[in-house]
Amino acid sequence: MIVGTAGHIDHGKTTLVKALSGVDADRLPEEKARGITLDLGYAYTDDGLLGYVDVPGHEKLVHNMLAGATGIDFLVLVVAADDGPMPQTREHLAIAGLLGLIRGAVALTKADAVTPQRLAAARDEIAGLLAETPLAKAPLFPVAARFGECGAGIAALREHLLEAARTIGQRKEDGGFRLAIDRVFNLQGIGLVVTGTAFSGRVAVGDSVIVTPPGLTARVRGLHVQDSPAQEGRAGQRIAMNLAGDLEKSDLARGMWVVAPRLHLPVQRFQCEVRAFEPLRHWQPLHVHLGAVDILGRLALLEGESLSPGATMLAEILLDKPVGTLSLDRFILRDQSATHTLGGGRVLDIFPPTRHKRAPERLAMLRLLGDDDPVPALRAALERQPDGVDLGRYALSRNLDAPALLWQALGLTIIEDAGTTIGFTAEGWQRLGERLLAALAAEHQRAPEMIGVERARLCRLTLPTLARAAFDRLISELQAAGQLAQSGGWLHLPEHRATLSASDGELWKQLRPLLDAAPFQPPRVRDMAHGSGKAEEGVRGLMKRVARVGLIYPIAQDHYFTAEAVAELANHVDALCIRDGMARAAALRDLIGGGRKVAIHILEFFDRVGYTRRVRDAHVRREPGTVRQWILR
Repeated sequence: MIVGTAGHIDHGKTTLVKALSGVDADRLPEEKARGITLDLGYAYTDDGLLGYVDVPGHEKLVHNMLAGATGIDFLVLVVAADDGPMPQTREHLAIAGLLGLIRGAVALTKADAVTPQRLAAARDEIAGLLAETPLAKAPLFPVAARFGECGAGIAALREHLLEAARTIGQRKEDGGFRLAIDRVFNLQGIGLVVTGTAFSGRVAVGDSVIVTPPGLTARVRGLHVQDSPAQEGRAGQRIAMNLAGDLEKSDLARGMWVVAPRLHLPVQRFQCEVRAFEPLRHWQPLHVHLGAVDILGRLALLEGESLSPGATMLAEILLDKPVGTLSLDRFILRDQSATHTLGGGRVLDIFPPTRHKRAPERLAMLRLLGDDDPVPALRAALERQPDGVDLGRYALSRNLDAPALLWQALGLTIIEDAGTTIGFTAEGWQRLGERLLAALAAEHQRAPEMIGVERARLCRLTLPTLARAAFDRLISELQAAGQLAQSGGWLHLPEHRATLSASDGELWKQLRPLLDAAPFQPPRVRDMAHGSGKAEEGVRGLMKRVARVGLIYPIAQDHYFTAEAVAELANHVDALCIRDGMARAAALRDLIGGGRKVAIHILEFFDRVGYTRRVRDAHVRREPGTVRQWILR
């Protein structure tokens, strides 16, 4: 269990830690000289059950205090009996509340230096201070820490901490490894070392990790856990990591994270829930303390222009530079001059939308994302997003272990698309199929002369944002179920048959003989118009409509061949590929007659429809039957 101290300057936090652990947590020469704590100090018990984070109490050093406060399990609020609660006592207590710390105790220090009356008064002052906080029922221990472990109350407080450690037990080790760096240094003969508190997961010697946000790759060469050599560390422990790789001390800094490679997700904005300690306003500049980092940013309120003390509101925070964070991380907000704590909250979404941020549906989703259980928000997202939910991104943002088990438990339809895992509920997948068939039926009604709808267009008509892999899977399932048919490159309902209108049918009867007369050298549109005495634009429109029905195919601009001619040409190409291993324009010209230019157009058409593929100046047949599958069915 990680125990953190909190309290006003000179109230005896470091002396108390030394009495409890036997370790002087002040490590800097200036701290020794001035007798005050300037930066974070650490101490550990021999049994490894307790680790202490000693924080500075001076108002100008709250940023250092915050670097150590996140990640602790148990708070010891230190109050000197002679002074009672002071400004930093109140600020540290507010910070603890904003960080969600609900377990703690009060150490009433210097109890031996005051009268019984003053001791009783201090008790009453502390009780009043804690009355409206999660620590209202925290036990209070009067102590005389200056006498070390033999001082009054030290043994009782230590036993209470040990019992709390046994009661709390180990933190959950779910998810990928995350450690918030609070110190970086080099050790002679060892190399680069970083220390911090592990927020989640496990790490072992030999593991590959990434320092985020810079994205530096490293290998764990060695570990010290709770100040003892170890082969493995886990969530809730203080860990020192000896990192090997192409990185230097100057590359790293307090506030960065050491994470499992998949959790390298630096972000510069996130949506969150904010609780105000002092008044907050929309677009207010401030300091954001998250993990061990202190970074400037702005607060964008999503439900109003201001936030009163004690109130909570959904918001978005925009940062000056990227940070590493995940959903449900806690943060503290301080004013632009870093002199006052303004509030704090929890990260809800590290992948926020850029539009409709204040829409009621979006705000409702954010509130669901605040639930520790990942299922309610996921269910709502699946219901509201007909094009599916990016499950991989959701699992990463929540740092979920074995997410596939959750997808399976929810009975999701899973689609893999270019490294993205997209999920649909069974009902949502069924609705998507119905939507596709309805779009197809509407198109048949709108354009009965069309044989069907091209794949890309049908996807747009169904749902423009639908992933291609999901659309292809939907098509395959509907075809297997007999609800969808394909003719060449067209998709249609099984019962649909494309037909020409009566007037188009009559005109087509007059013009078709012109194509049949020279199937491999058919006249172009302008020549057909001149030969039949019809208007060129009218003939051009008819040929397009006849092509939609599948009776002819555009080999080149305004140059159409009948389906029968295309089938025979495909046979010629087959024969050339069997004889020569490829088809060339000159060889095809010799088989069908006419000019070389027409032969080139024919071979380029077969390339376009996927029957052949271009290899330098030749054309090689793909798998047999392709042309019939795509254009001649």
